[in-house]
Amino acid sequence: MHPLTELLAVATITVLAVISPGPDFAMVMRNSFVHGRKAGLLCALGIALGVQVHVFYTMFGVALLMEHAHNLLTVVKLLGAAYLIWIGIQTLRKRAPDPNAPPLGADAGTPALTAPGALKMGFLTNALNPKTTLFVVSTYTQVVNAQTPLAVQFGYGLFMSLAHLAWFGLIACCFSTPALRAAMLRRQRWLDRVIGSVLLALGVALGLGNLA
Repeated sequence: MHPLTELLAVATITVLAVISPGPDFAMVMRNSFVHGRKAGLLCALGIALGVQVHVFYTMFGVALLMEHAHNLLTVVKLLGAAYLIWIGIQTLRKRAPDPNAPPLGADAGTPALTAPGALKMGFLTNALNPKTTLFVVSTYTQVVNAQTPLAVQFGYGLFMSLAHLAWFGLIACCFSTPALRAAMLRRQRWLDRVIGSVLLALGVALGLGNLA
């Protein structure tokens, strides 16, 4: 494949994969309107860092091991499913906060989310997300040429992370604007049920799909 064609293919696949709804989107949206912009942006940064986990094990041949050691891949997917289920349950159990509460969960109804906690939540959501696993592995194995210089391959991985950071940073800013955040917090209980149910359903579907 021509280098320019390869670059365009990687860029197109990355953009489409990033903007498609999934656990990352739900997590950033949740943290942004519940805990504020800082928590949303840190969650987005954690997601971008989580992408590098997939890039590194793909580039260093672990993807080949996972392809043949199906039990290992199943364990990774089940961990991701369990994490989504846990977050979904926590969201469903959360009490509605005060709409005038400051960010980072300082109100009595929402447990405080620290900066490292927001970063870790984003990182784990993506690092354990099989959707990202399949996206990165398929991109590197089917689009990137074996003769592509290592530096260029690392550049693709960096682009993937930056694309995630830019998109989910934008989502964090949108869902944490004062007017929208206040409106969403007034409907906190309903939104918690929707987001919690989505995360729970994604986790259960993923878990059952791997046990079948």
